[in-house]
Amino acid sequence: MARIVMKFGGTSMAGTERIRRVANIVRKQAARGHEVAVVVSAMAGETDRLVNFCREANALYDPAEYDVVVASGEQVTSGLLALTLQSLGCKARSWLGWQLPVRTVESHSKARVETIDSPALIEALEAGEIAVIPGFQGVSELNRITTMGRGGSDTSAVAVAAAIKADRCDIYTDVDGVYTTDPRIVAKAKKQKAVTYEEMLELASVGAKVLQTRSVGLAMKEGVRVQVLSSFVGEDAIPADEYPGTMIVSEEEMNELVEKGDMERQHVTGIAHDKNEAKVILTRVPDKPGAVAHIFEPLAAASINVDMIIQNVGRDKGETDVTFTVPQADLARAQALLEDKREDIGYNRLITDSKIAKISVVGVGMKSHAGVASTMFSALADRGINIQAITTSEIKVSVLIDEDETELAVRVLHTAYGLDAADEAA
Repeated sequence: MARIVMKFGGTSMAGTERIRRVANIVRKQAARGHEVAVVVSAMAGETDRLVNFCREANALYDPAEYDVVVASGEQVTSGLLALTLQSLGCKARSWLGWQLPVRTVESHSKARVETIDSPALIEALEAGEIAVIPGFQGVSELNRITTMGRGGSDTSAVAVAAAIKADRCDIYTDVDGVYTTDPRIVAKAKKQKAVTYEEMLELASVGAKVLQTRSVGLAMKEGVRVQVLSSFVGEDAIPADEYPGTMIVSEEEMNELVEKGDMERQHVTGIAHDKNEAKVILTRVPDKPGAVAHIFEPLAAASINVDMIIQNVGRDKGETDVTFTVPQADLARAQALLEDKREDIGYNRLITDSKIAKISVVGVGMKSHAGVASTMFSALADRGINIQAITTSEIKVSVLIDEDETELAVRVLHTAYGLDAADEAA
């Protein structure tokens, strides 16, 4: 029998009826003889409600106290799921982040898992007890509660799976796998049988909401097999052991699947979009050594992630324009920091735009296939969609466009790369 970590997101835990459904899914796995640990998110919308309370209490809130408040959402659902499992005759208990403990490092609200003390947890699992663990939270070196940022429960689940050497980490969510793009935008989007860690890492980093970026990176580093599948299943659904979702695997395992004929190798695996970015332009920055460092050092110190960066030659000799993107949630802080450092940087104007979207095309097949980028640019040009910025990696091409054209761009590109489901039957 296997040792399995099961993770359930906010929509899966939204109310007692859905928690009972989750409890039944968990009970079935335990009944098959598996050792089961469950990681849960707060109820859908609960974290946003708690964040708003923090903002109302103090607009310039202390991140440490913010973590105390927002971590409570997962504590509620872990207790409720343990109670529900007990009502179904299961042996279950909750383990809060400080009880294991889940040791974290770095800043509050953006903490990273360092270690998880697993002996007591493993002992409980071996004794047949279902462990219910609140995701998203841990404890700092100072014994303060910490949280891991949006989607942090995915990282918690993978970290727990690595710590207890689980055979698999099943991420249950409101979709039944990883699709070629968002099915709500493109009805012909196809579910993938398997995606490589590398592809999933890129997809997650550029806006795919299925898994948090850090969770995929951790899974790749620790070799944790991850499966994405739906928690909204009936009583007669295929057991998770038979892999009805999308497996996140190594490139070696993907090659084996292709050789066996279980998977078809595609140049492009998926198309992601992200409307949560904002563009920042600094004009007439001195074109000299150290000038760019003066821009990004204070942002890095404030834990503000910078994504796309473009440096243009200015009209006047010795000056340049620098364009980059930051998460929308960090735009106000980034703007304040840059205005405070204006004298050090020496720029002329600071221009911001939050009405943008990043569209990304991802696929390991790009490594050995030319023309992926030109197909993207041509398809967007044919529909009159203007590209504001471009970045590339070995398996990804991303462009910045006007937010209002997001859905059109995704549909156009999905068709241009032959990803529409109808094409498969043709």
